[in-house]
Amino acid sequence: MSTSAVVMMIIALLAVWGGLGMALLNLKRHPEVIDDEEADAVLHDGASVSSLR
Repeated sequence: MSTSAVVMMIIALLAVWGGLGMALLNLKRHPEVIDDEEADAVLHDGASVSSLR
């Protein structure tokens, strides 16, 4: 592999893994809030509310 190919591969790997890391960090800082309606449906019968809407 040429030097430019290795550099591009490293940049691509950093972009992919960096994006994954940033997404995980964002979810850790701002977790998804579950609606009351959705929480009740999951607790009572395990059904998804999205199919009811």
